[in-house]
Amino acid sequence: MSVEKYLKPEVINQIKRLDLRAQFVVKGFLHGLHASPFQGFSVEFSEHRKYSHGDDLKDIDWQVYAKTDKYYVRKFEAETNITGYLVMDLSSSMGYTFEQTLTKFDYAICLAAALAYLMTQQQDPVGLVTFNDKIRSSLPPRSKRTQLSNILSLLSKIKPEGTTNFKHSMEQLAAMLKTRSLIMVFSDFLVDEQETLDALYRIRHGGHDVILFHVLDEAEVTFPFRGLYKMTDPETGDELKIDGDGFRSDYQKRIQEFRDGLAKECRKTGIDYVPIDTSMQFDKALMEYLLSRRARG
Repeated sequence: MSVEKYLKPEVINQIKRLDLRAQFVVKGFLHGLHASPFQGFSVEFSEHRKYSHGDDLKDIDWQVYAKTDKYYVRKFEAETNITGYLVMDLSSSMGYTFEQTLTKFDYAICLAAALAYLMTQQQDPVGLVTFNDKIRSSLPPRSKRTQLSNILSLLSKIKPEGTTNFKHSMEQLAAMLKTRSLIMVFSDFLVDEQETLDALYRIRHGGHDVILFHVLDEAEVTFPFRGLYKMTDPETGDELKIDGDGFRSDYQKRIQEFRDGLAKECRKTGIDYVPIDTSMQFDKALMEYLLSRRARG
């Protein structure tokens, strides 16, 4: 099996140990960097930061632009370690799946584990926060190698349950942050959009960097349902009967507007927005982390 296949969710699902999942995802990702125009951008991660007005255009890295559609310039000064928080939504809606190998929760857990693996390899302090209607557990950031085991242990034990109070949970998180940090939030964001944005703005205005990993099931994006179908809200139990064929076009338009709206509002305040569904390989999200890491300073 080629190492790149370890970036595919259906392959990762066959690996039951979370530590091995994380290692395989990172290994596949780094191998992909070596085999791409990013050769040399792997373990040392060539330093980049986002393009700012006044930067010399000749310093733009066009290979990075081709991969990400974003402008980055190389930076050469030394960079201090980044303190990161993996912030995991464990509300019931994250447990949803429709004929997929990984639930949204499984996908987010695997991605968070891979990021924890990358950060500890870089000796970056990394912590973990889980929440639904409030913060349920937290591990303060540490850079010791034992921190990876602590994070993986907690990630392997948590299960999706309960309802979401995103605003309250983010207010609690903001109060915990003592130093400038990179906040990586994993959620389906199936909550009030304005409350979500207000909560993220508060964290961003506190001087912290934010990556919003918007994780949806593939079916929540494509809407493959046909005929009469009964939909059940996993958090409230409310039921709704729909005609899948008649509703599909309108639904797909609304979900795209939802994602586009979040992306637009995030751009206004410098929040990185990464739309993901459970059919996607993990390398897109990992690349976003690496570029955000180098955009600081």
